[in-house]
Amino acid sequence: MTPSARLAAAIEVFTAIETDRRPAPDALKSWGVAHRFAGSGDRAAIAGLVYDALRRRASSAWLMGADDARAVLLGMLKRERGLGADAIAKLADGSNYGPAALTDAERGRLDAADMSEAPPHVAGDYPEWLDPQFARVFGDDRAEEGAALASRAPLDLRVNTLKADGDKASARLSDLNTEPSPWSPWGLRIQMAADAKSPAVHAEPAFIKGMIEVQDEGSQLAALFSGAKPGEQVVDLCAGAGGKTLALAAMMQNKGQIFATDDDKRRLAPIHDRLARSGARNVQVRTPKSIGGEIDDLAGRIDLVLIDAPCTGTGSWRRNPDAKWRMRPGALEQRSKEQAEILDRAVPLLKAGGRIAYVTCSVLDEENGAQVRGFLARHPDFAVQEPAEVVKALGADIGKAFAKAARLTDEGILMTPRTTGTDGFFVSVLRRNT
Repeated sequence: MTPSARLAAAIEVFTAIETDRRPAPDALKSWGVAHRFAGSGDRAAIAGLVYDALRRRASSAWLMGADDARAVLLGMLKRERGLGADAIAKLADGSNYGPAALTDAERGRLDAADMSEAPPHVAGDYPEWLDPQFARVFGDDRAEEGAALASRAPLDLRVNTLKADGDKASARLSDLNTEPSPWSPWGLRIQMAADAKSPAVHAEPAFIKGMIEVQDEGSQLAALFSGAKPGEQVVDLCAGAGGKTLALAAMMQNKGQIFATDDDKRRLAPIHDRLARSGARNVQVRTPKSIGGEIDDLAGRIDLVLIDAPCTGTGSWRRNPDAKWRMRPGALEQRSKEQAEILDRAVPLLKAGGRIAYVTCSVLDEENGAQVRGFLARHPDFAVQEPAEVVKALGADIGKAFAKAARLTDEGILMTPRTTGTDGFFVSVLRRNT
């Protein structure tokens, strides 16, 4: 396919997403099934255009003065890809299988590219109804923070220290041009161009042998900040597919015990194969029972409860850009209620001096600081472990630099793409005093 044909296809897919309210992966898959002549490179390029348009939907529409699929795609080429009007005109030239030629009005908009009067939610490419929440957390920086959440994410890997070290894993992945990630002692990063196909990491021998896992650096740091130690008794209360469970097992050097569970046993399905591949031997998977009680026998025995809480996912917008436009206020209210309930469920499990590591992939105070404040009001025998002490797990020099980059509050640690180069994550460590 020509570049012009790829752009036309992206406009077609984007239209389906908007009119049918379909998730982007579904719309892209349907287009690929209906256009089997398109090669893998074509599909990757079209997906890149669609996702970049979703990332910059609000600002691209503002720039072009219209919010239809064509306007958003053309505006994105200016906003995200940095193309000038002449370069865009070569793509939208009215050729066979390509978009119609640029109009004079469109060229004028692209030449002017005036965003000076755009409100923060437009410049930051996030839903307008979330502007008060963003203002509460980020103040005058909210447009820049939103824009960073709209950027393209790198591919991060975690080295499984049960089977390899960073040098060994990197050598096995030499064809992927990995580099150490900035903060995590286990992190490797792969930077990718806009049109690049995602590398087939799951087919790499290093992955098959359990030497690496795909995991954002922020998620790696959330596990590290929990402070899990060899020999401890740990519950991963929202284990899901097991990403943080695996990181904890490596931190604990297969000593002690991790009990991994989740309210939805379907989310636990991938964890068994991942555990076998990783070499983790100190994990028990507790599948939820229809009548509950799968971890009742652990009451009063646990040193650490990790809560990777269900949340709105605002911190992961770089990887799921269509999710932010489908998010509704009711989702925030529902997630906040669930988070409070899960925090309270952790309390009976802990022994005296035990701790909760509360984690979200959200940047919203309602799911982060407010949850911690509410928990402390309900459970005055708990206190927040000083965030400046928590980040010392990174080592003196890196911990000091990280403390300056992240937002450290009375309630915990907030990472964002703008400040730490990770997905948006919040971590609070709550210690039981009695």
